[in-house]
Amino acid sequence: MANSVPRHKVFISFHEEDIKYKERFVRMMGKRMVDRSVEVNDIDDRNLKTETIRQKIRDSFIVDATVTIVLIGPSTWQRKHVDWEIGSSLRDTKNNSRCGLVGVLLPNHLDYKKHRINDRLIPPRLADNWEEEDPYAIVYKWPDPWAPARISGWIHRAFTRRKGTQPNNRRPQFKRNRRGKSKEGWKS
Repeated sequence: MANSVPRHKVFISFHEEDIKYKERFVRMMGKRMVDRSVEVNDIDDRNLKTETIRQKIRDSFIVDATVTIVLIGPSTWQRKHVDWEIGSSLRDTKNNSRCGLVGVLLPNHLDYKKHRINDRLIPPRLADNWEEEDPYAIVYKWPDPWAPARISGWIHRAFTRRKGTQPNNRRPQFKRNRRGKSKEGWKS
C-alpha cells in the first residue's frame, strides 16, 4: 500500500516549543509528502493586524495544501495561531479548498502514554472535529518506532474524508493565546 499512496501537500500546525518534532516529522517523511508549513520567522507579525496574519497564513501557506497535520504538544491547545491555522484549513472558499485534518499527539504530551486522550488538552477546534460520531479529524499518537508508510496512510485517509464528512468550524476564533491547565470555560 505504501507505494500506491499518493504524495499530498501537507500544512503542519504546531506550537513553536515543539519545533524539533515538526522538523523531525518533515525529515522522516521525506519525499512522501510536500511540506507547505510556515517556518519560524516566515511571518513578522509585530505590526500586523490579526486578520492580515490569518490571511497571510491562509493565502501563502495553506492555499494549496490538501491536509493539515496538528502536532499536539503540552501547550498546543493554548495557541491562537494553531486555532487560526485549523480554522483556515477547514474553510472551503473560492481560493482555498478545505484540508483534511489529522492530529498527532507528541511524546511530550501528558496523555501520550495513557490509553485515553483528554480532549481538554488538545486544540479545541480539533477536538470539535474529533468527538463527532462521524469525525472529520482523527487523532493518532506519534509513532514509535517511526513508520512513514503508516503516516502516509493517515494523511491519505484525511485527504479522502475532506470531501465527505463536514467539519465543525463554528467555534469563534481565538483572539489571544490561552493560559491555564485546560480549556474548560473558554468563550473564544
